[in-house]
Amino acid sequence: MGMASLFASGAKADSYPTNVTFLGTQTTIAGSSYPDTIGLMALRTITTNLNGSGVVVGQAEAQATVFEVNPFNVGQPASLFTYIVGASSTDGYTNSLGTDSSHSDNVGNDFYGMSFGVATNVSHVDVYDAATFLNYYIAADVLIPARVVNQSFTYGVYYDFVDQAFDDYADQYGVLFISGAGFNNSPVYSPATSFNGIAVGVYNNAGSAYGPTPDGRSKPDITAWGNQDSVSSYSTPLVSGSAAILLQAGTRGDGGSDTNAATNMRTIKALLLNGAVKPLDWTNSPSAPLHTVYGAGILNLLNSYEQLAGGKHTFVASSLPAAGSAHAPSGSVTGFTLSATNASPLSGWDLDTITSSGSSDAVNHYYFAVTNAPKGAAYTATATLVWNRQSGQSAINNLGLFLYNATTGDLISCSTSLVDNVQHVYVPSLAPGLYDLQVWKAGGGSYVSPSETYALAYEFFSETSAVTPVGTNAVITWPVYPAGFLVEATTNYARQNWVVVTNYTPVIVGHTYQLTVPTINTNSITWVTTTNVVNTNGINLGPGPIIPGDYTNVVSVPTYQNNLDLHYFRLRRPNL
Repeated sequence: MGMASLFASGAKADSYPTNVTFLGTQTTIAGSSYPDTIGLMALRTITTNLNGSGVVVGQAEAQATVFEVNPFNVGQPASLFTYIVGASSTDGYTNSLGTDSSHSDNVGNDFYGMSFGVATNVSHVDVYDAATFLNYYIAADVLIPARVVNQSFTYGVYYDFVDQAFDDYADQYGVLFISGAGFNNSPVYSPATSFNGIAVGVYNNAGSAYGPTPDGRSKPDITAWGNQDSVSSYSTPLVSGSAAILLQAGTRGDGGSDTNAATNMRTIKALLLNGAVKPLDWTNSPSAPLHTVYGAGILNLLNSYEQLAGGKHTFVASSLPAAGSAHAPSGSVTGFTLSATNASPLSGWDLDTITSSGSSDAVNHYYFAVTNAPKGAAYTATATLVWNRQSGQSAINNLGLFLYNATTGDLISCSTSLVDNVQHVYVPSLAPGLYDLQVWKAGGGSYVSPSETYALAYEFFSETSAVTPVGTNAVITWPVYPAGFLVEATTNYARQNWVVVTNYTPVIVGHTYQLTVPTINTNSITWVTTTNVVNTNGINLGPGPIIPGDYTNVVSVPTYQNNLDLHYFRLRRPNL
């Protein structure tokens, strides 16, 4: 359908602001060294043909006439692109609608470029002039072909009515808008402040755009490396490309037979946020589910994909406690007893509905038997709940996320923001046991609608590792998933002396990393595995370990490197 006929639906060219500004430089830098900071290379090694195939994407660029992607500069054929300004479009390059933008080329290179893009085989790219994209399509309620739209631009201010337009469109048509959070050292601005989209910061810049929004919501949602330059223009397309990969994977059945649920944009958003790796200074609170700069953490596509591949698992029980009353596991589900046979897998997702009433709240219970770790080991637990601001609504339903010890009824962690439509629970050191992860919806008449559709992504894991003498060498092994772990070594068992192992490269064999190092001393080496290290008071100490109990999974093996007798090796997150 031609753009002129689409415009006939009633768009008004000057009804919305056009003060769009791109969030990066216009300097093209050939090549990139960052793809595996998001787990992309490992994912390509353990899977087949995950490249965005069959997915139509959009790219909104500020602004015409200098807004177009040069197909040659991203290694793609001219037939891949349609260029759109307002009601006009063309499939050719060069053309009369605009000229090449090196900013657009840089974004495209990271998004779908053949040399180092994330989703290299997308089926089509619609490149929009951002100044008219909102007016002619989003606000005008005109259906676009893309399910994922990258927006590496900002309005430079907060516009509630702009966010409302994007939220209405996203909820109605199932389009995921992924937007650069804003300028460096600035607050997050529209359109990244929309409820239903994903706002992306840049990890490799201490001055990345920050939250909260003026109405107190947690933004950005996630960060990624700024390829080309340390700005959110080039971190954003890494998230957009990852969304396209998950959309392809869900469509072809990697997440199970319910492909409609697996490709729902709420599911994709929950998986992206839940797979993120936490920097050591990451924090949140029950009322602020995401970090003010990092969001849920640093994008890791491998983690998100593996959680998708864990499959869709619906809640195992539901309850309707009186509105405002307690909902701990000890009394919330009559006649249900948790066991290993009725518990959910430790990695997976769900897209489901929850319904409360004027007299009762509603709780959907996901039970987990977190019991298969080595003795003395601790788990890491992460769960993300996502739902939409519904089309035409200024408010959102009130949903919360709670993690209870199902045996004692003790509350372990919760996320209960009254303003966010994302809740996020992260417990870096969780004891083995039986747990009840609850999705809760407020009743008592305090809701936008009785029912709400939500997506939930979750992961419980205990990292395992081994070091085995092989001839005159030692081979360190650990799983590819969960991703984000790095091998470090030290001669002194103190946190300031750990160094990253860079002179040996791990290889992937099956779903396992193998790192081979020479050996000398057959008796003196200790292996240490840690996640984010916390002390007994819950204070994050950084790389650690500091005192006994700050680490898990100690195994004695002989290894060395760099001609030094490095007595200790360990895995540590984040892998940065």
